Amino acid sequence: MTIGIVSYGAYVPRYRIKIEEIARLWGDDAEALKNGLMVYEKSVPDVDEDAATIAVEAARYAMARSGVNPKRIGAVYTGSESHPYAVKPTSTIVAQAIGATPEMTAADFEFACKAGTAAVQACMGLVGSGMVDLGMAIGADVSQGAPSDALEYTAAAGGVACLIGRKESELAAIIEDTYSYTTDTPDFWRREGMPYPEHGGRFTGEPGYFKHVINGAKGLLKKIGTKPEDYDYAVFHQPNGKFPSKAAKMLGFTKAQITPGLVVQKIGNTYSGSCLMGIAATLDQAKPGDRIFATAFGSGAGSDAFSITVTDRIEEIRNKAPTVSELIKDPIYIDYARYARHKGKIRLA
Repeated sequence: MTIGIVSYGAYVPRYRIKIEEIARLWGDDAEALKNGLMVYEKSVPDVDEDAATIAVEAARYAMARSGVNPKRIGAVYTGSESHPYAVKPTSTIVAQAIGATPEMTAADFEFACKAGTAAVQACMGLVGSGMVDLGMAIGADVSQGAPSDALEYTAAAGGVACLIGRKESELAAIIEDTYSYTTDTPDFWRREGMPYPEHGGRFTGEPGYFKHVINGAKGLLKKIGTKPEDYDYAVFHQPNGKFPSKAAKMLGFTKAQITPGLVVQKIGNTYSGSCLMGIAATLDQAKPGDRIFATAFGSGAGSDAFSITVTDRIEEIRNKAPTVSELIKDPIYIDYARYARHKGKIRLA
């Protein structure tokens, strides 16, 4: 059975803070940070935005592109590590907002930065089994980094929604196959009640990101018998600009293949939305018949790899909602004081 992406939608808050502004406050070397991270600014949520509102906006754009009746959606799954409620699902908020309730199922997913792609896989299973007609998978976050922590330079806000279906005439992209690679690796964590996550610093690189991304990608290539040169585009999880560029080179993908989907330089790491944001940016540019290879990573740790082929329908739906490039242009830059207010870093006793 053919399963794929019927539609997609992205959302990025308009506010931005530059690396120079954060570095100014903490006395860090902005140029060294920009060169090392390959990130120059990051998105900042407004004071009334959270993972739920971002998920709703992305889902509404996906629905605008799809043109389908929301009552056909049998499942809504939202992946995030910044769900606004400890007990109250984000996915029910989204489902109600897009008109999919009440005859459907919903749940929230967590797996660090790959919770969104885990939701995609779950929807693929439900759609493929025939249990539901359509499934909505979302990755959305308003990620946090402690003041002066390295994460503060990249932890951003944004989200992407993918409508998953099986009716071939409705598919804008076919998901040919998927593969996951998972271990128990404590590279990044946040306990209940902690305002900010903790991480293993450099340890998050080789044993975390690269081990899982490389093995996940190689696993899928071996599973379906393809090579990097068989693809027009490649997308890898974007915690910064350096890691996905290095992973691509290690696997044999070229700079030309990853550049269209590499948006982290302008918006930072959108966590659960990161890999999906790269896929969305690539779909914004891809032509019918183009192939996309994508690998998401989530600390804790695991990776999800996908092989995707774009169909003729992409040209019909693409311009029915804002593209990623349209969402990230004309930013409003703010200083650190306003950023701290937007991010809830200033707390009154």
